[in-house]
Amino acid sequence: MTVKRIVSNIATSAQAPDPAAAKTFYGEILGLDRLMDHGWIVTYGSDQTMAVQISIASEGGSGTPVPDLSIEVEDVDLVCSQMKAAGFPIEYGPVNEPWGVRRFYVRDPFGKLVNILSHS
Repeated sequence: MTVKRIVSNIATSAQAPDPAAAKTFYGEILGLDRLMDHGWIVTYGSDQTMAVQISIASEGGSGTPVPDLSIEVEDVDLVCSQMKAAGFPIEYGPVNEPWGVRRFYVRDPFGKLVNILSHS
């Protein structure tokens, strides 16, 4: 058996019940394409081939909590400034970590802790 795809599902909450709230965070700032929209579910992704990983962690490194998602980008500082400008709360960083990544933590519209990173 071969794994063909891994999908991360994020439940909306009473604070942000509309899946369309992901448009700014995942679509406009992170540049993912809206691949599917049925109203009750919106899927963002990319036609580019990406590495798939599942990480099991007891902490997020440097004493931080384990993030719900990690997203690698080309320019951490640009994405961080766009997230701040859009009003998304930055909870950690940006910082250069001793294991060779620059990263920051931000909350998405649904309260998920997202680790935005790039490798040095």
